[in-house]
Parts: sequence; structure tokens; C-alpha cells
Amino acid sequence: MTQPTNCPQCNSENIYPDGNLWICPECFHEWSTLVQGEASSEEAPSQEDGIRDANGNLLNDGDSVTVIKELKIKGASSVVKVGTKVKNIKLVDGGDGHDIACKIEGIGAINLKSIFVKKA
Repeated sequence: MTQPTNCPQCNSENIYPDGNLWICPECFHEWSTLVQGEASSEEAPSQEDGIRDANGNLLNDGDSVTVIKELKIKGASSVVKVGTKVKNIKLVDGGDGHDIACKIEGIGAINLKSIFVKKA
């Protein structure tokens, strides 16, 4: 990503990068400096390619996955331990990054981020 010097809308010099976007805190304008067709090497796979696990394997509804990181559950004192096998996952459109809906024995229904699982 090339670094612009000013905001294209208000010409402010106080801009900062946020992922693939540049943001102006004065006028709240957001823009990308990537040329159309150019892809960043750190860019995540698009949703059109499907949801992928931490190793880059394509996930499908009904797959079994294994948790690769201990996950604390918000609002509860329990955790999902490393190595927990989750069967029969359902892929959902999680705007907040939680793109796997599943049931974990002893915990119940939960949503997981695909970056914390690997295909079993």
C-alpha cells in the first residue's frame, strides 16, 4: 500500500492507515490506495472463496473442526480448551468475524471464528 500525504476530501495531513484503508479523523473520510486488481499479500481470502480455517483449508457445513487456541467465553467463567473437537458445524455470515455456529458438549450453542479452528 502506498502512503498518501493528504486526505483527498479535506486535504488534511492527519491521516492514518487501518488495514487496507486510510482514514481521516477530521472529516471521517475512508479510502483505499490499492489500484483495482492489485491485491495485498496480507489480505484475507474473500468470502467468495469460502470460509477457511487457520491452515487455509476450505470449510463446509457439517465438517468437524478442532479448536487450536484456548478461547474465553464472554459473560461466562468457562473456556473452550485447545483440542476440543466440534462436530457438525454450520457456516454463517458473521459480520463480527464469528462465522461458525456450533454446539460444544458441556457449553452449548456457540459461535466461533474460523481463524481459531482447523479442519479435523
